[in-house]
Amino acid sequence: MLTDCPHILVVDDDVRLRHLLQRYLQENGFAVSAAKDAENARMFLRQYRFDLVISDVMMPNESGIEFLQKLRHESDVPAILLTAMGETADRINGLEAGADDYLPKPFEPKELVLRINNILRRIPITDRTKTTILQLGDCVFDLSKKECRHKVNGLMHLAPVELAILSILGQKTGQIFSREKLAELLGGEQSLRSIDVQITRLRKKIEKDSKNPRYLQTVRGKGYMLLTE
Repeated sequence: MLTDCPHILVVDDDVRLRHLLQRYLQENGFAVSAAKDAENARMFLRQYRFDLVISDVMMPNESGIEFLQKLRHESDVPAILLTAMGETADRINGLEAGADDYLPKPFEPKELVLRINNILRRIPITDRTKTTILQLGDCVFDLSKKECRHKVNGLMHLAPVELAILSILGQKTGQIFSREKLAELLGGEQSLRSIDVQITRLRKKIEKDSKNPRYLQTVRGKGYMLLTE
């Protein structure tokens, strides 16, 4: 999704509230994607770059706090938590999980917009809009657009899982990710073996010599990491 306005991800299992928030925020100048739960949200996060995440706390299977705690392992995107629980201890738990703000329900939509704008104003525009380019030999990966291009052959076709792996590793180049952590971040039914298979396929596409990789490295006994030029 390419847009000049801030892109917000709304995560809430309440269909009515989710749609109301999406429409209201769009009317106030934001691009909005809406997810029904944490797993659905991670799917969006693997595909798009967001300027801010708004998540309900009380959700089935995985709470908003659990979702945010996992998100903080791979992203520092600003986040606002919404919840019917307004006790001080609940707010502290949300902030400790990595939330930038905490808004108890019920709330005025206008107040939410004000809080969003306050958070976005604290982030320099250049930091929110800059394109992060990773140089991988003859290949260039654009983290913002989720595109990989070869200097000769142009745009490369990467499967969604391959793009997701490259994005996860590319956000923290030089950091080792275990197969277990990659499987967790990718979600779905990814097995440890399937992670290895996807890494092998990805190497064949971005490395000059996939059997002796320079960029997509294996750290024996620990996992994988991405190195750039």
